[in-house]
Amino acid sequence: MRVANVVLAGCVMAGAAGLAMAQGTAPAGEAKKAAAPAVTEAVTPGEHLDELLSVMEGSFSSEKQSKADPEYFEIHLHMTRIWKDRKDGAWLYVEQAAAAALEKPYRQRIYHVVVLPDGGYQSDVYTLPGDPLKVTGAWKDASKLGDLKPEDLKKKDGCGVVLHRTAKGVFDGGTEGNGCASDLRGAAYATSKVHAEASGLRTWDQGFDKDGKQVWGAVKGPYQFDRVADDAKASPEAKMPHADGK
Repeated sequence: MRVANVVLAGCVMAGAAGLAMAQGTAPAGEAKKAAAPAVTEAVTPGEHLDELLSVMEGSFSSEKQSKADPEYFEIHLHMTRIWKDRKDGAWLYVEQAAAAALEKPYRQRIYHVVVLPDGGYQSDVYTLPGDPLKVTGAWKDASKLGDLKPEDLKKKDGCGVVLHRTAKGVFDGGTEGNGCASDLRGAAYATSKVHAEASGLRTWDQGFDKDGKQVWGAVKGPYQFDRVADDAKASPEAKMPHADGK
């Protein structure tokens, strides 16, 4: 069965599962704590925040990967900065949809990126109140969010993605431990791994049962999202995956 579990975040960048399909099992231990890179120079906390945001913001598509490997679907991902006047970190609206149903995204989240004392960053994941489909397209028209405030959101505890700068314009990381709860397909927790750079993103979401056995998500490797134009259209052969709710 083809895998349709993708994020940013957490996951996408993010987060836990949205569109998750079982693709088999994998050995236990995939939820190991994301290790920070070796420190080679002094880092001032927050000095690379704008650099991180520049690789997170934008529009992305897994079209190339889906054509090269039938195990993956064509997914479109958008992340855009919101509430830019706030001083408590950076906030982004995130929308992810199968190319065959762009008007019905399966994941809509708010990410809150904050600076960590060690010079890294944490992207916390929040769900929207009410019916998220009502704000579909907010990545290109933020007015659809209306008077939405951070206080209206619900944080997904344990699902934050910790990222460290591993090279100029390159950030790597993931969730830490097994604190991101998931009950999808018998899972007890979910993990996310993320690689972000100017050309695109790689995200890998997986769900594990209480014994550490993988029960949903990609086994072969992460989804590969290439940066594309904001108005990129779905390829004609894009297929609609079966979506499992969470």
